[in-house]
Amino acid sequence: MVIILMGVSGSGKTTIGRVLANELGWHFYDADDFHTPANKQKMSAGAALTDADRWPWLERLATKISRWASEHSGAVLACSALKQSYRELLDSQVAACSTVYIHLTGDKMLIAERLASRRAHYMPIELLASQYEILEQCSAALPVDVSGTPVEIVAEIRSKMNL
Repeated sequence: MVIILMGVSGSGKTTIGRVLANELGWHFYDADDFHTPANKQKMSAGAALTDADRWPWLERLATKISRWASEHSGAVLACSALKQSYRELLDSQVAACSTVYIHLTGDKMLIAERLASRRAHYMPIELLASQYEILEQCSAALPVDVSGTPVEIVAEIRSKMNL
């Protein structure tokens, strides 16, 4: 199984993903690590990525997810997965039961505060609005509020998923 922690930038995907994977003894991957230098440069300059920018990145991730699902007993991926078409592509190479989406949600002000406090990250706070603009709700995702501590959030995920 690959758990995909989805949500806008600043929702805690990487932090929660690392804690969750560590507790479960699973592998952790951050989708940001698979962006091209050009995509990172574009976001650093304050420009939102287009679907054309994202598509090759998502295709790389879909290939990786397929490999992780077949090689590991479990993996956690931090990935925004903001649109349904993105999620469909991510799932395109694996059986539907191989991926589970958890949507990390929270108050926009809380997320903005977290982004503002980040250091040395290429995603500026100015792009948060663009992420909310393209976010499509995922009815299949387990929603989890991120207002608690990482330990509390991971405990909620584990409880809701019986992990």
